[in-house]
Amino acid sequence: MSNHISIKSIKELSEYNFFIPSYQRGYRWTERQTTDLLDDIWEFINKKDRTNQNWYCLQPVVVKKNFRDDEKNLLEDLKKILEFKTEDEAYSETKKILEDYNDHRFWEVIDGQQRLTTLFLILKYLKTEGNQRGYSIDYETRNDSKRFLQQIKDKTTEDAEINIDYYHIFHSYSTIKNWFENRDDIKGDFLHELLNNVKVIWYEASGDSIDIFTRINSGKIPLTNAELVKALFLNSSNFKNAEGQIDFEKLRFKQLEIASEWDRIEYALQNDSFWLFVNKAENNLATRIEFMFDLIFEIEKEKYQTENFEKFGNDNYSTFRFFADKFKVFNQKTIEDNWKQVKNYFQTLEEWFNDRELYHKVGYLITVGENITKILLLNRDLTKNKFKEELDSLITKRIFHKNSIEELIYGSDNSQIIRILLLHNVLTTLKSEDQSLKFPFDKYKDKKKGGWSLEHIHAQNSEEITEIEDFEIWLKVVDDKLLNEDLQNKISLFHLEKTKDIIPNLVRDISLHFGDTEVHSIENMALLSRNDNSKLNNGIFPVKRQRIIELERDGAFIPISTKKVFQKYYDGCTKQISKWEEADRDCYLTDIKTTLESYLDKTKVTQNEQ
Repeated sequence: MSNHISIKSIKELSEYNFFIPSYQRGYRWTERQTTDLLDDIWEFINKKDRTNQNWYCLQPVVVKKNFRDDEKNLLEDLKKILEFKTEDEAYSETKKILEDYNDHRFWEVIDGQQRLTTLFLILKYLKTEGNQRGYSIDYETRNDSKRFLQQIKDKTTEDAEINIDYYHIFHSYSTIKNWFENRDDIKGDFLHELLNNVKVIWYEASGDSIDIFTRINSGKIPLTNAELVKALFLNSSNFKNAEGQIDFEKLRFKQLEIASEWDRIEYALQNDSFWLFVNKAENNLATRIEFMFDLIFEIEKEKYQTENFEKFGNDNYSTFRFFADKFKVFNQKTIEDNWKQVKNYFQTLEEWFNDRELYHKVGYLITVGENITKILLLNRDLTKNKFKEELDSLITKRIFHKNSIEELIYGSDNSQIIRILLLHNVLTTLKSEDQSLKFPFDKYKDKKKGGWSLEHIHAQNSEEITEIEDFEIWLKVVDDKLLNEDLQNKISLFHLEKTKDIIPNLVRDISLHFGDTEVHSIENMALLSRNDNSKLNNGIFPVKRQRIIELERDGAFIPISTKKVFQKYYDGCTKQISKWEEADRDCYLTDIKTTLESYLDKTKVTQNEQ
């Protein structure tokens, strides 16, 4: 059996009988929780920008339809109808039995007892004798609690001390009375809004009640938007024939089809290389297909930009309310049209992932903060080539800066330098002759890396190295065979005299031997994760080069351009592998500018236009 889901107003619950089974604890809401609910509803009522279509949504109520054995066995009564000789007698008796059955039918509450009880108490306080009766709540093992609830207006502090359930029910009701104490003039409006514009997500479950209760409360199957939307798609009410009867053959086939395709989409999105191509690392969803529903909601909202979308709110269940609204007309066409939309958007993302050029360009844009909704909207009604041109335009805007690339300085322009170097890495990968090579956005976005930072390819650390012990450790990683005779003599003198005062100058001279230490522009910068960067605590080029080799050997992700820098693989680099000299910096800068040429030329045009 499938789960059924809908949205019900509190007024729609008024004729229901609820039953709290023995496996649930009693009512335990505190004064704070009761007050918070009243405050939230009142805040909703007083929203200045609220429209008639807005409503306040409570958390899901999970129920299961059932009926309890009473003095008469309802099934046995229904069987007796077969014994009547005339249709009139059978009809009359059937009507009587079914009316009687309504008094025995109940909804077993699997999750939501606390909310339903608090709402019952609010309604009990606000309703006068002339109002229609509200819903009832009964208990499997606490029979007197139903009577206590019904007579709550007459209960005293002494009555509340009889047991823990009475205590919490009584004090919650007292909290409600105190909240309304100086608000007599709002009671009518509050009751009207509560009945008509406060709604619950009604989740009608099937299966073993205790198993469902255990799984929900252990957090294994929280009612996410994905679970709720799935119930909408698989709702048997959508598969009725012309006579209003459920076509079970068609229902079973369509449910199997959607469930199979659902699983395929979820399986594909569980692949981190795909997931982090279209997502930020922070978007951590247990059921990743929920991303597709969130995406469609955001696309529709962006496309139409009307106040109608305000009614769906901006909480955790906004996406579900959006789809529930689309499913107001329950029929198979609604199911097929909406499921086709989900598949079409997923297939678009899958196509981008498998197209090498689109993968790198879309992946870059999402990584630097471009909204995927905007990119998908751009894709509408465009040829593939035109779409690629639009992507190039977005990339150009992302690396645009008032200064030329040579003028960007470490410190003040870090974010811009990182965007440019990331693009250099992405495009270098894209232009590789190895067509199977793809820039690993999943590794780049791995939160365990601690984010990404700029690493000076060659830098001086004289300010950090001032103590004799630190300097001796630093010297151990410096190959003295690479030093000139003058520096070797100064180091020998240090070992003899152990003089602390000469350390800063000696560190500076050794560092300068391997390259200019005062270059803070982009040609002396490379991308490295913060965690790996922290392991490169020595500033000279040969030491960093050796550490980079060791990090990659140990499985660290080193961006392709960073590897090429420390391996000096750029055309024109000097053959001196231990140094990072001016000629090397020029070759590196030339490669950056050549690789990004089409985008940098466009930024010049943009700058001239401004």
